[in-house]
Amino acid sequence: MSTEISEFPSSAPRSSADQAILPADRVGSARPSGGTDQDHLLGGAVGVVDVPSGAAARVVTPEPGDPRLARLSLNQRTTAHWSLREAIDGCVAAGLPAIGVWREPVAEVGLDTAVRWVRDAGLRVSSVCRGGFFTASDPDARAAAHASNLAAIAETAALGAPTLVLVPGGLPEGDRDLIGARARAADAIAALVPAARDAGVTLGIEPMNPIFAADRGVVSTLEQALDLAEPFAPAEVGVVVDTYHLWWEPKVHEQIARAGATGRIVSYQVCDWITPLPADTLLGRGMMGDGHVDFAAFTRSVAAAGYAGDVEVEIFHADVWAAPGADVVATLARRYVELVEPYLVR
Repeated sequence: MSTEISEFPSSAPRSSADQAILPADRVGSARPSGGTDQDHLLGGAVGVVDVPSGAAARVVTPEPGDPRLARLSLNQRTTAHWSLREAIDGCVAAGLPAIGVWREPVAEVGLDTAVRWVRDAGLRVSSVCRGGFFTASDPDARAAAHASNLAAIAETAALGAPTLVLVPGGLPEGDRDLIGARARAADAIAALVPAARDAGVTLGIEPMNPIFAADRGVVSTLEQALDLAEPFAPAEVGVVVDTYHLWWEPKVHEQIARAGATGRIVSYQVCDWITPLPADTLLGRGMMGDGHVDFAAFTRSVAAAGYAGDVEVEIFHADVWAAPGADVVATLARRYVELVEPYLVR
């Protein structure tokens, strides 16, 4: 049976170093033209190293208030061992204006508390992860998934997030019928649309790399996701463009343009595809710049398609999770302003 799989640890130990912030003498002053005085100097970020690579930082960490950070969002999965409270505080300390939240950490503190914390911190919630897991063949399991997804829609609305990310689900145990599983996902999405419409939430179908087709995501391409979304209004069902999942798709830039033509891109998520793949392929998401993804090309396409929302960094990687959260956020901010943000202009 295909069931929802949680990758979010609920009681993992957290290092006291997670609360550390880079001192002022390690950051540069923003220039009116963008970038910092030291960004274009080799080794300008003296004494600062990126995680998890340990390589010297190529640019200076942007300070809070740097306009280049205006669309950067921390997906909670990137700092998996941070609680929701720690993730919110980490975003504020680093000057990130948005956070992508996961349902499990929200449930740990309660929805009302989570809503208050985010509001009081002045953060946007760029998306809620996750709904979906639609493909069970057992009717009772499908009914339970529907109920869970209705709750997820309500949570997304309460948090003020525009999008609930949907992971379609994999094949039920012993099942080899991909076409049938995709049909069940389509039916389940259709059943959720009225509730999402009433709540003002857009359902975001996330196509997943084909290596996950059996256990997580029978929707493997952006083209397939758009085919599922197009029977509905763009405000009801859209698609998630994730560099990790889609970097390989042969006509992905054409499909991004197709999505943009009807305003269906509801989230842009970035991380890298690294090799060699780890034994647990789920943990093969790398820090931007450590792998094979052409972020300039991807970002240009997303920008040309008219997407103007937040850009979430979502990384599943054991070494990233083991690093102090503040170091992870500082690294992803540097990589974002170097490799992604310059290409967001249409």
